[in-house]
Amino acid sequence: MAQKLSEISQDNVVVAREVLRLGDRGLRVRSQPVTDPAHSDIQELIDQLMVTAAARSGVGIAAPQVGIRRQLFVVASRPNARYPDAPLMTPTALINPAITATSADTALGWEGCLSVPGWRGQVRRAQQIEVTYLDRQGRAQRRVFSDFVARIIQHEFDHLNGTLFLDRIEHTDHLLSEVDYQARFPVLA
Repeated sequence: MAQKLSEISQDNVVVAREVLRLGDRGLRVRSQPVTDPAHSDIQELIDQLMVTAAARSGVGIAAPQVGIRRQLFVVASRPNARYPDAPLMTPTALINPAITATSADTALGWEGCLSVPGWRGQVRRAQQIEVTYLDRQGRAQRRVFSDFVARIIQHEFDHLNGTLFLDRIEHTDHLLSEVDYQARFPVLA
């Protein structure tokens, strides 16, 4: 039985949500548009996604990853244990996003996923994208994102369509366990 968003918070303290994992059918379902971005449940979900990403050293998370089939994700790039070179940005909610343009320039880059713990894969993504979306206040936005943040957005956008980064891996040698990834690319302290 699904929990109501209001049952997740305790004493007005935002708590992290449980993240669905590979094998859960909910990760493979297309999300539906958010009809009322200002609704308190949506605002609470945004807060919960931000807390969940931070608690798990993620740089982004989509609503379907916590069992909510709505077109909403949060991008929260910052250096952390999983992505020490990530650029610092203000956590941003993207509601009903659409990628309206992509650059011809692409690059392979290593990705992980909170829903696929223990694995990293090299995925080809556009280096620059233009995105339209509603912000947290329901205002229409159009922005261009580049490099790592563009990669995060494309990864999270895939979740809205039931796609995981594993579906985009071109060669089996582009997939490593987290242990092998850390051995190959140790974090320099």
